[in-house]
Amino acid sequence: MNEFDLIVKDIVNNANFRELDSELHHGITRYGHSLRVAKGVYKITKKLHMNYKEATRAALLHDFFFNYQLEENGPIKNLGEHPKVAYLNATKYYNLSDLQKNMILSHMFPLGGVLPKYKESFCITLVDKVVAIYEQQRYKVGMKLGVYFLFIFNMLTLHK
Repeated sequence: MNEFDLIVKDIVNNANFRELDSELHHGITRYGHSLRVAKGVYKITKKLHMNYKEATRAALLHDFFFNYQLEENGPIKNLGEHPKVAYLNATKYYNLSDLQKNMILSHMFPLGGVLPKYKESFCITLVDKVVAIYEQQRYKVGMKLGVYFLFIFNMLTLHK
């Protein structure tokens, strides 16, 4: 087992956290998104001699929320609200350091109202945005195009 897997083993084995594997997020699952962000944060913070173990764990927990927990807010408000819900969910299972609390709560900076206080907090903010853009481009846009092509195909075949 590699170092990354050892750092996150208890989180990925948590049954509640694994439920994120059925939550869509940026065209993939929220579990997959969180793993991608955590791996990016792990690589960067380790390379830059930061607190990579705590940062990796916080990165994995940064989107630990479920769609039903934010149903009333609407998509725009959810951008700033979901870090608080993820933080509350994470504290149910894990004792978080001040660094980890700040990383989770500030990962949507400048939205959400919490300022990044640590280098690692800025790192997760940047990695999450890069990963989200990548996922949107790679998965969500492709899904939408597929739906449009299916619609056009169905319209063409209906008129025959």
